[in-house]
Amino acid sequence: MADIESKDKKQKWFYSDIVKDHFLKPRNLAEDDNMVKEINPDGIGEVGSPACGDVMKMWIKIGDGRIKKCLWKTFGCASAIASTSMLSVMITENNGMKIEDALKLRPKDILERLHGLPKIKIHCSVLGDQALRAAINDYFKRTKQEDRMVKV
Repeated sequence: MADIESKDKKQKWFYSDIVKDHFLKPRNLAEDDNMVKEINPDGIGEVGSPACGDVMKMWIKIGDGRIKKCLWKTFGCASAIASTSMLSVMITENNGMKIEDALKLRPKDILERLHGLPKIKIHCSVLGDQALRAAINDYFKRTKQEDRMVKV
């Protein structure tokens, strides 16, 4: 896949092979409502605005204080798709990430696993991060743990 250039051809946006792979073959993408029903989510987060373009929705399944499953859907760019795909892998690998550790994740952690994004696209990695926090807060609210809620 060729790298993407800006419209004026003055700037190339170089994407790592990992970014390209996660964009072309996103992991844990909620392709239909049945996938979401199957995991019976414990928390749901939605961030962004249809008016400005990017919207991210995330569903998580919690077990033993860990994020066991994560599904997501977005109306966003390639960088947002790749970033959220990687985030979903990070929080579910190795039997799931502890909720406390997931709350400590930052966009820079995702960027490191992706081997970077073009500077102009770094803001795209924030959508998944925010959707995850919103889903965890929803889980806390549903389980009467409001004192553990964090700012999205």
